[in-house]
Amino acid sequence: MVSRNKMKKNILQNETFPPALISCIIPVFNCEKYLAEALESVFAQTYSPLEVIVVDDGSTDDTCEIIAAFASWLKYFRQQNAGPAAARNRGIKLAKGRFIAFLDADDYWHPEKLSRQMEAFQANPDLEVCVSHIQNFQSDELKGNTEHELASRHFRPFPGNVCPTLLAKREAFEKTGLFDETLRTGEDLDWFLRAKDAGIVKEMLSDVLLYRRLHKNNLTKRCANETRDNLMRHLKKLVDRHKQEKNSFE
Repeated sequence: MVSRNKMKKNILQNETFPPALISCIIPVFNCEKYLAEALESVFAQTYSPLEVIVVDDGSTDDTCEIIAAFASWLKYFRQQNAGPAAARNRGIKLAKGRFIAFLDADDYWHPEKLSRQMEAFQANPDLEVCVSHIQNFQSDELKGNTEHELASRHFRPFPGNVCPTLLAKREAFEKTGLFDETLRTGEDLDWFLRAKDAGIVKEMLSDVLLYRRLHKNNLTKRCANETRDNLMRHLKKLVDRHKQEKNSFE
């Protein structure tokens, strides 16, 4: 991972901000073990300029101490625990960039993640949202533990319609709306379904640009049943909305 000296050099190069500022929003809740690696992957990006916003969703561990080591390179905000959707929404409201990106505190980006996605935006002026493929990997704590061993298919790259792969123009949120704060899981799925319904122009890159860590405390793993229920509810909402629109034209 990138050294602190390199991170400092990258930040100092961003003293003047061109119009295409990217705001990188990192919601965090009790993720002291992995947060530094996530932040280092942001500061190692080959693209600049960047605005890095960390929204602490009421952590009770040593997250603040981790943040302190990076304090001069990011903006830090703390709130009472309200869930990842609320943390992301606060980051969007605070962001100054024309483009918005998200990273979960237990994952990390490919160094060229933002550069490759910005190339897609430059190639297609109508593009509003760009996502990429994901590569899962196991945390060291799970390796060799047969209880947590996963089938090989979970470690093959796959399309990632999730927040940590997302790079979006700010206008995409103006058209689609913010994340649904009533959802503790599946809020990104809900947003992507609404974006599709709103006619947002999206491109899926074949590049693996997000490395997603599988560990004992993954939120989606702990809330698998809730995530599945949310998916069914979102799909029903989408179908019902389409039926209403169809009936209104008949």
